[in-house]
Amino acid sequence: MNAPEKIPPMLDFKNHDITPDIERPGVRYEKRPAKRPDGSVAPGLYNAWITLDNPSQFNSYTTDMVKGVILAFRAASNARDVSCVVFTGAGDKAFCTGGNTKEYAEYYAGQPQEYRQYMRLFNDMVSTILACDKPVICRVNGLRIGGGQEIGMACDFSVASDLARFGQAGPKHGSAPIGGATDFLPVVVGAERAMAACVLCEPFSAHEAYQMGVLTDIVPALNVDGKFVANPLVETQRMVDEFGRFALGKPKTGAALAEGKALMAKGKVDLSLLDAKVEELCAKILLTFPDCTTKTLEELRKPKLDAWNRNKENSRAWLALNMMTEARAGFTAFNEGPKDDREVDFVLLRQKLAAGQSWLDALHDQIQPKSKRG
Repeated sequence: MNAPEKIPPMLDFKNHDITPDIERPGVRYEKRPAKRPDGSVAPGLYNAWITLDNPSQFNSYTTDMVKGVILAFRAASNARDVSCVVFTGAGDKAFCTGGNTKEYAEYYAGQPQEYRQYMRLFNDMVSTILACDKPVICRVNGLRIGGGQEIGMACDFSVASDLARFGQAGPKHGSAPIGGATDFLPVVVGAERAMAACVLCEPFSAHEAYQMGVLTDIVPALNVDGKFVANPLVETQRMVDEFGRFALGKPKTGAALAEGKALMAKGKVDLSLLDAKVEELCAKILLTFPDCTTKTLEELRKPKLDAWNRNKENSRAWLALNMMTEARAGFTAFNEGPKDDREVDFVLLRQKLAAGQSWLDALHDQIQPKSKRG
């Protein structure tokens, strides 16, 4: 028997939100009607969608956006009529590529006290996701890199387009992935794979992420002539490479890569299957006891939370001080270097440090991309 269209509240509810003004530039909060598995709307119930809305910068989060995410998650957690939270990014290029490197390079670089305050906000953002009283689903609509990977892994479920890519960027751009990756990845994928992901900073495909256990599910997102096809740029069939390793999800090479690029050019990105899969997951969660679900979430989050709470304050302090040296150099290079040359000269840096050169002299400028140095 269907529930009545409207159930009058039995209490004169108190408001537990910190502020009624949760809107911040770059973050959208909306409540969408919750649906049962058969697609029918459950009157009076909703899923809260929190969207990072900075697509021109691959949904990288600014200071204001971090505040917006915190407020939005608090509001969704408190909302009595919300069943699930969907965390996503605008457009079809990226969920999130982490902190806004332009803001980092132009404001926080060389300002450790300021970055320490920013990292208080960042830590609160991750903690707010991990403390949400509702299940949190990361809808991965594109790149989930760096800090974007970290806030994505703080979520309970992740459903991705198979065109999405994942990975860390810290040691390549002047930071360490201690905003969650070094805490969450060993729990999710094991020590060795976490080591490779965090140190080498080599991106991996959605198919690889699924096999590693980073994702709940993946769906195709390339529509060619009205039909969905799997990501043509990676191996989508289970095969063995020349080293005897499974090559599922590895990038194609040679003629196969050229064919894949041609197929990509013919098609268009269509995220309708991703939306349907997210709705399907929300509908399954809708048919559970809410308090039992919340308690289950709390227990299953403990391995992540234990590591996160143990390390986050020490990480904040180190990241702030690092803004005087490697972070300043790395973020400047990424922000000011050309598209194909955004990394410092790592070999030159190591040579100069080995020779005893100090960061207090011209080292920062000397290791910038060659095109910038002239």
